[in-house]
Amino acid sequence: MENVQESEKFSRGEGRPESHGRRGRDRERSRDRDAPDKEFVEKLVKLNRTAKVVKGGRRFSFSALTVIGDRKGKVGYGFGKANDVSEAIRKSIEKAKRNMIFLPIKNGTIPHEIKGAFKASRVLLKPACSGTGIIAGGPVRAIMEAGGITDVLSKSLGASSQYNVVKATFDCISKMLDARAVAKNRGKSLREFWG
Repeated sequence: MENVQESEKFSRGEGRPESHGRRGRDRERSRDRDAPDKEFVEKLVKLNRTAKVVKGGRRFSFSALTVIGDRKGKVGYGFGKANDVSEAIRKSIEKAKRNMIFLPIKNGTIPHEIKGAFKASRVLLKPACSGTGIIAGGPVRAIMEAGGITDVLSKSLGASSQYNVVKATFDCISKMLDARAVAKNRGKSLREFWG
């Protein structure tokens, strides 16, 4: 009889030690690998597993595509392969740190509309007014968030291969004109240039 009463208490939540949810429930489930003390925001765009059939069975290897950024206008991407997931991600992050480029930001958005292409993938980026948010698919969204863009409109056209979409987006970024550079080339101050 006593055991029945105890089980009823537990079912109502009485007599249970203080706990903050089940184990593992409070963990971050997103694929972002950013900690507050880290210099760069790391986003895993694609993780692929391939199998090679050998005499003893299947041998798996992994490839990872990651995007990193400092949320202040610097972004990079990297692609790494290894026999272990964590090693593939580490390699891709190291490559991304070596391939960083500058992303011009004007009031939380991009300075002008731009199109970029890589093979059969094409990406269109448009500036957006404050409060719009990042209207973009997976790879483009990861790049914009890592770069510190808060408002942008985008459309991915053509082939949807994530690797090609990332390269097409970086083609857009590399073709973007920075206001300071344009003003300097025209021999004007930034204030004169913007009007």
